Amino acid sequence: MSPHASDPTRRAVLGGAAGLTVAAIAGCGPGQAAEQTDEGPFTVAAADIPVGGGKVFKDRATVVTQPNPGEFHAFSAKCTHRGCLVRDIAKGKILCPCHGSAFAVADGSVVLGPAEQPLAARTVTVAGAELRIS
Repeated sequence: MSPHASDPTRRAVLGGAAGLTVAAIAGCGPGQAAEQTDEGPFTVAAADIPVGGGKVFKDRATVVTQPNPGEFHAFSAKCTHRGCLVRDIAKGKILCPCHGSAFAVADGSVVLGPAEQPLAARTVTVAGAELRIS
């Protein structure tokens, strides 16, 4: 056996480097990157959206908010920094778990970076006790 038999082969080193590069490009941890979702129109009960906060519809990549009673807004749930899905809403902010960006529930504007662009607005139509998001 040669003195270098335990040294990694060039192929092993390059394979490992390729794997690390793919992980770095992803930008988000496991389960945090935006998954393929249905962003088409859908309806929700207005009563399901708390005043002063909102609700994230992960399967629709949408967040619906109600900053004031009867005032509804909807935004893409994809963070404008790296595309991770926002996860929580607390104290008037929509929070991204990946890098700490936060957005205002009232208009989707950035209140804390690293994101620099607001969340993309979606249309909310109130129809009685239902909200149609498109």
